Amino acid sequence: MRRRLLVLVAATTTLVLVAFLVPLALLVRDVAADRAVQAATVEAQALTSVVATAQGEPLAITVDQVDATSRFDVTVFLPDGERLGADADRTPLVELAERSSSASAEADGGREIVFAVGGSDGGVRVIRTFVPDAELRQGVARAWLALAGLGIALLLVGLVVADRLGRRLVRGATDLAAVSHRLGRGELDARADPSAPGELGVVATALNGLAGRITDLLREERETIADLSHRVRTPLTTLRMDAEALPAGEQSERIVADVDAVDRAVTDVIQQARRRGAGPATVTADAADVVRERAAFWAVLAEDTDRELTVDVASGPLPVALARGDLEACVDALLGNVFAHTPNGTAFTVRLEPRDGGGARLVVADEGPGLPSGSTTGVLRRGVSGSGSSGLGLDIVRRAAEQSGGGVRLDSPAAGGLTVVVELGLGPR
Repeated sequence: MRRRLLVLVAATTTLVLVAFLVPLALLVRDVAADRAVQAATVEAQALTSVVATAQGEPLAITVDQVDATSRFDVTVFLPDGERLGADADRTPLVELAERSSSASAEADGGREIVFAVGGSDGGVRVIRTFVPDAELRQGVARAWLALAGLGIALLLVGLVVADRLGRRLVRGATDLAAVSHRLGRGELDARADPSAPGELGVVATALNGLAGRITDLLREERETIADLSHRVRTPLTTLRMDAEALPAGEQSERIVADVDAVDRAVTDVIQQARRRGAGPATVTADAADVVRERAAFWAVLAEDTDRELTVDVASGPLPVALARGDLEACVDALLGNVFAHTPNGTAFTVRLEPRDGGGARLVVADEGPGLPSGSTTGVLRRGVSGSGSSGLGLDIVRRAAEQSGGGVRLDSPAAGGLTVVVELGLGPR
């Protein structure tokens, strides 16, 4: 924008200067020529009285003196053909003046001026003054140079002013873009400069108001989540006490472990809500450790429902750009879908392998009926489900993958079943 503004100002100023200076330069040239012609005319007119009355040697001496002291060539043509003063040919204009017609005209190398003067002897005497081009253009080059310098100076002043204005506009626009990017990264304390020029200041004020409103909404959301967590923790505490009151054994331990898992999930939700608006943070988790742990957790349920579970996890560590809780929620959503949407006895596989360029690739494949509609893209949208559920599981997986800089792909093999491939990266793309 700054460069375009400079080009626009330069073009506009140049057009204005050309429209103003070119006629002025032509006027200066004409004024200089008129001044020289007028000076020559005055000298010739001053000589007319002498030419009309004097004769012989006095006239010749007077004409020679005038020619010697004048800037112009002065010649007097007498009726008998004699020529006094500067050496000059008898031009057609002189011949015209001999017929009592004073005139002036352009000639080679300058301008010729003739005056017809009636002599005391009754004949017509002609005074010829020749103004050379140098006299016609005297001072014109200097004046044109001054005008050119003035034009260049005005152009430079216009460019300097336009550059300062352009810098201010560009700085305001760049500041708005930077603040927008900071807000997009979660830095909700970022604010734009409302003193930016013109409409940029209006946009900056609106952007600051939007940032303040987002901050208020997130604060209200955190408060709401805190209230909900308090309500959830009370029945969880009661459930824990009931579970601990059961007779010691495997069932009691499993129920207590499940209550602990729910409690951790609630705690993770609260921590995530508190992290919102606090600025971006770099987090990593070992995908190999998390997948191995969650696969072992779900292996107990797989055994109870007669499902053959195959786990193939590459040796770690395999760091990915996700918090451990987010990665656990992603794996749980994938494995939970297998149990929720396939009949008992359906075998499935969990595989984790390194990813080219860093990160990891998580593959969960089952031998169930697959997607009822055969679609492998629509179910990734939040709230869309192929089997009447809430549709949040695969959306959790998608958001976790994108947060790490990866993505999700669904495949429906011809033999049946569903394969979910989750690319987990090392950071946002």
